[in-house]
Amino acid sequence: MWQGRCTGRPDSQVPGAVLARLTGSRLRGNLVMHFGQGALAGVVRALMANAGLRGPVASAMFTVVRLSNDQILENATGVGAPPQTWPRRELVVDLLHGLRRRRARRPAGAWSGQRHAALRPGRQPDVGPAGGE
Repeated sequence: MWQGRCTGRPDSQVPGAVLARLTGSRLRGNLVMHFGQGALAGVVRALMANAGLRGPVASAMFTVVRLSNDQILENATGVGAPPQTWPRRELVVDLLHGLRRRRARRPAGAWSGQRHAALRPGRQPDVGPAGGE
C-alpha cells in the first residue's frame, strides 16, 4: 500500500504468486504469505536477540536477512526478478519500506533490549529478558 502510493503502481501480488508456486495451488494468499514469512523471520530475529544482537545494527543486519529471504523465494519460483534489474526508484522505495517495517515492529520504548543489556554488559547466562517493558 505505502509502496504503491510512492511508485504509482498497484499493490504487489508477488507474495501470493510465490505461495501459489510453492504449494502448487491456484490460491494467491498475499496475507498468508506475509504472515507466514513474518513468523519464520521472527524466529530468526528472536535467535539474533537471544545471542545478544540487538539495536540498530542488528536491525540493519536483519533487514538484509529479510530481503534476502524474499528474493530467494521470488527468484527460485520464477515469480520475481533480481533487484539489480529493478528501476532504481522502486529499489529505493523497497529498501525504505523494509526499514519502515522493521521500525514499526520495534518493541515499546527506544531499544528497550539495549537498555536492559546495559545493566550487565556482555553475555550473561543468568540474565533473562526484562519483564514489564
